Amino acid sequence: MAKVNISLDAELVVEVMVMAGVGSPQDAVEAVVRDYIARGHRTEARTELKDQSLREVEVKPQESQG
Repeated sequence: MAKVNISLDAELVVEVMVMAGVGSPQDAVEAVVRDYIARGHRTEARTELKDQSLREVEVKPQESQG
């Protein structure tokens, strides 16, 4: 797996470490990134279901008006 080195504000990393209950800055940043990705996947799933239900409504034939 490829690795990336970045610089972050130490106070931010320490705050994440405390909130996540992890002991290393590496684990803290990985936890935040994994949570962000999971949230994106959940949002995509909800949006896809909504789009599908809207398409089903649009596909139904309309009753003739008369």
